[in-house]
Amino acid sequence: MMQDIVLHAFAAAIQPMNLIFIAFGIFLGIVIGALPGLGSVTAMAVLIPLTFYMSPLTAIAFLVGVNKGGTSGGAVPAILLNSPGTPESAATAWDGYPMARRGEAFRALKFALFSSVTGDTISDLLLIVLVVPFAAFALQFGPVEYTAVLLFSFALIAGIAGDSPLKSGMAIFIGIFLATIGLDPVSSTPRFTFGRIELYDGLSLAALAIGALALSSVVMQISDLATKRVVDDFAANQAVDKRDRKLPAREFFSYWRTLTRGALIGSLVGMLPGLGVTLASFMSYAAAKRSSKNRDTFGQGEPEGIIATESANSAVVGSNLIPTIALGIPGNIAAALLIGALMMHGVVPGPFMLQMHGELIYGLFASMIVANLLHLLIGRAGLSLWIQFARVPRRIILPLVLMLCIFGIYLPSQSLWDVGVMLAFAGMGILFTRVGISVVCTVIGFLLGEMFETSLRQSLLLYQVDGLSILASPVAGIFLLLTIMIVARAIWRGSRKKASTA
Repeated sequence: MMQDIVLHAFAAAIQPMNLIFIAFGIFLGIVIGALPGLGSVTAMAVLIPLTFYMSPLTAIAFLVGVNKGGTSGGAVPAILLNSPGTPESAATAWDGYPMARRGEAFRALKFALFSSVTGDTISDLLLIVLVVPFAAFALQFGPVEYTAVLLFSFALIAGIAGDSPLKSGMAIFIGIFLATIGLDPVSSTPRFTFGRIELYDGLSLAALAIGALALSSVVMQISDLATKRVVDDFAANQAVDKRDRKLPAREFFSYWRTLTRGALIGSLVGMLPGLGVTLASFMSYAAAKRSSKNRDTFGQGEPEGIIATESANSAVVGSNLIPTIALGIPGNIAAALLIGALMMHGVVPGPFMLQMHGELIYGLFASMIVANLLHLLIGRAGLSLWIQFARVPRRIILPLVLMLCIFGIYLPSQSLWDVGVMLAFAGMGILFTRVGISVVCTVIGFLLGEMFETSLRQSLLLYQVDGLSILASPVAGIFLLLTIMIVARAIWRGSRKKASTA
């Protein structure tokens, strides 16, 4: 019986029309993901109306292909330009760009692509196996558990994002504060809006992230080139000899521990609704750095940094469908868009989805496996094109990227206010970088700030009589203990560093 279901699923997945739209979706996702200011979520939101004329399986497989391609496409500008178009690709830039600067851009792109496809495949297999049993586990997570997980994540990221955990922690709380701008989620009263109606919905994540991460980096690179502080030797450094551009399978899979760990971390984060891709990539990077023999070379072009980040953020793509299918709860914005597309085709996600639409769901699983193979082929073919951009002098390509950042923010909303917000945060990004504060931490704090505030306030309401009763949750207790250990370790290492330099 199960063999028949699997055969029917793959038969539906490899139908010519389905394959064409999966491949087209992956291609669009990679191209749009490589453009600063856009990304797979924007692409999916724009393309959903087009799927009305497709069959349900083709429509969902097409959108999943866009999501897969967009997630890996964000690594391209991060590696080639040090200009991450999305927060999750910021960790890729930490090692990808230094690797590209020393002439290994092609190898860095290969590491990113192969890690992305591998992590995605592992995640899809876990989705097929765990979609039903995970539903019961996911229901056990409440506001207390989410608060503890987010505190642990903030402590972990602060420890890896810069030389000073104190500065990184401060940057995270600046981001959390910025997330409070707008209407209060409980009372709906305005907070820090200063009478500006544009701030009632809060600051735009895209404007903040593109300004602080991408535009600030581009402006600093243009300034350094104009003042001749650095030499424009990026293009000249790129390897021409094919032997220097190869990445043998044996070398790639020698990092199997980092690959597997990243895929499992990304899958676990993706299973829990709301945590998102960015958190997965930074948690995986932190775990890889902590366990690597080459931890001192992280941030200087270490391939393990790229592998850890890309395997984790791509693993979220498959695993975030676990709560979507099992519970009808979207794991992130992309999953929420998929729910909208499913409902448009008369399919209601939830506990009865596998019973009522089993043929569609297993067809989707098979399509996701097929999409990974197509992703590898299309992505590999595109590397030769992307590497040509690496050979264009920086003084030509950086002004074009600057214009793409501005258009990428203006076109979706057609709001000059968002462009102004982006420019303001570009200035903040430059200032933070110059004084040694991690702007990535600010973006992460902003990204998770709303969820952290909501879960914290709900926890305080639940346990307002006895605050210690929060420890009644084993999961929350474990993560709070880990948070205390990380903070204590950071303080201890800081005191040792001061003592050694005294």
